[in-house]
Amino acid sequence: MKSREHWGARLRYEFDKSMAGGAIALIGWLALISLIVIILAGLFLSLTGIAPEGGEPMGFIEGAWESLMRTFDAGTMGADQGWNFRLIMLLVTLAGIFVFSALIGVISSGLEEKLSELRKGRSRVLETEHTIILNWSPSIFDVISELIIANQSRRNPRIVIMANKDKVEMEDEIAAKIADRKNTKIICRSGDPTDLYDLGIVNPQTSRSIIVLSPDGDDADSQVIKTVLALVNDPNRRPEKYMIAAEIRDADNAEVARIVGGGEMQLVLADDLIARIVVHTSRQAGLSAVYSELLDFDGCEIYTLDQPDIVGKSFGNAVLAYDNSTLIGLCDKDGAIHLNPNPNRIIAPGERAVIISEDDASIRTWSGDMGIDKNAIRPIIKRGKTAERTLILGWNRRGPIIASELARYVAPGSQLTIAADTAEFESEVAALKLDPALLSVRPRVIDTSSRRALDNLDIPSFDHVLVLGYSDDMTAQSADTRTLITLLQLRKIGERADKHISVVSEMIDVRNRELAEVTRAEDFVVSNKLVSLMLAQASENESMAAIFDELLDEAGSEIYMRPMSDYVDISKPLNFFTVGLAALRRGEVALGYRRQRADDPDIRNLGGVVVNPNRSEKITYTDSDMLIVLAAD
Repeated sequence: MKSREHWGARLRYEFDKSMAGGAIALIGWLALISLIVIILAGLFLSLTGIAPEGGEPMGFIEGAWESLMRTFDAGTMGADQGWNFRLIMLLVTLAGIFVFSALIGVISSGLEEKLSELRKGRSRVLETEHTIILNWSPSIFDVISELIIANQSRRNPRIVIMANKDKVEMEDEIAAKIADRKNTKIICRSGDPTDLYDLGIVNPQTSRSIIVLSPDGDDADSQVIKTVLALVNDPNRRPEKYMIAAEIRDADNAEVARIVGGGEMQLVLADDLIARIVVHTSRQAGLSAVYSELLDFDGCEIYTLDQPDIVGKSFGNAVLAYDNSTLIGLCDKDGAIHLNPNPNRIIAPGERAVIISEDDASIRTWSGDMGIDKNAIRPIIKRGKTAERTLILGWNRRGPIIASELARYVAPGSQLTIAADTAEFESEVAALKLDPALLSVRPRVIDTSSRRALDNLDIPSFDHVLVLGYSDDMTAQSADTRTLITLLQLRKIGERADKHISVVSEMIDVRNRELAEVTRAEDFVVSNKLVSLMLAQASENESMAAIFDELLDEAGSEIYMRPMSDYVDISKPLNFFTVGLAALRRGEVALGYRRQRADDPDIRNLGGVVVNPNRSEKITYTDSDMLIVLAAD
């Protein structure tokens, strides 16, 4: 008895396991049932000799065939004759109806399950040389847009995205915001980028580059660091180095991220990058257009390439060796970046050129006549620093970084007034560790969108005005709306005082930039856009993060705008070779110029900024034109 119970339980257990196998197991059971019915019916017909009325008795094979036909098609039994034969075929047909009805249901259920699995985005990606984007944030659409532009010259480019988000929802959002994908295919997968198994779905082993975005929500930096850790320490990873560009919000987490990523990762400090560019552009109108031109793929880009033709030349001579490209620095054998080195430095074998050009295929040295007019070069003019008054309207987590960065550039005796109405604003300003003899800070708690409150600040008396978005306490759209109101108030104040007010505004959402243009602010620093551009560039150029660290570091060479008339005689047409030599004599590299004229088309909305102009073409400049230079001071 116990033995029978044991075998009965074992058979039920095995049956339950097979039923849990899914659609394939169910189809197998139905096929077995059909086979048993057909065999039993064939045996019964052959043994009993039952046959259709007027027909001869059937053998096993013929009886099994007749049963099979009635199993497949219930209408086959309609022509049967003889009640004994009809009864047997009726039973076979009923079994067939049961089996095939169940089979249709199983197949339908299996297809729905498979489609549901595909919609979940859990199938493995088998692409090669693809770009992977991990995590989801508002920056992702700008990153994708830039990669699409960069991929136009590639064959069958692919972008693979994985985030803790529904696959269909990701695809719908991308389709709504990115209409023209050109030749790039976008593939979405759902998963946890910090999980080794899920990372295997996007196949990082064969990827070209990997971008790790800072996701929405708390503790975003920890998620980024854990994702990079999972990538570089995967036991099944490829032996070759990855090319990873990762976004970190808080600079305090940068050191840990660098330890984790090592030489395989470029780190983009989002808040630090935005804060530095805000400070730079607040002091020099139009500078944000220069950074945008260098960062986006639609125009000139920065390349790090071997240039054998300039090896053995001095850096100064090498700068003048190009007509349609701009040499701005060198990358030594150890990978260290040196922007605007000493003009007399000899370029050694193995050093790569850091060069600005519209396309890497067009970079070649100039063999024609430079046509330099040395008589047009003006003597060096030294301009001293004077104390400045700066006003910051609004506050967010980048505020302390901006204030500290500003203190690195101003002359002693400068003043900074910070006006906002956020909860922890005053305590954060009080915690700033700035030398009051260099930059004194005064907080004012006011509603920055109120005209009366702004009038009390005496806006026209300030040299520079920075408007920050309340992005920590409001959504992107709400913060930008308040910023727009503040900008409109500043425009009215400037018109009433009949004075030009230098305003730099931070915009969270790039779509609001066009609305902000009616306020006539000098520059708009679009936060998410700049970070997205930087991440996209870093995924294509392994030295990009180091280049911009140098560009935005007060200790190195930075981008400045200075009057063209300080460098050359603007009374006659000159080519840019002449302007470039004038800059080199001051230890600077000329990058381009800024002209604002009614007859100059501004197709790319860069405010008259031209980076990397053709050096052999002669241009007539005016007193209002500015020269864009890379200089140590």
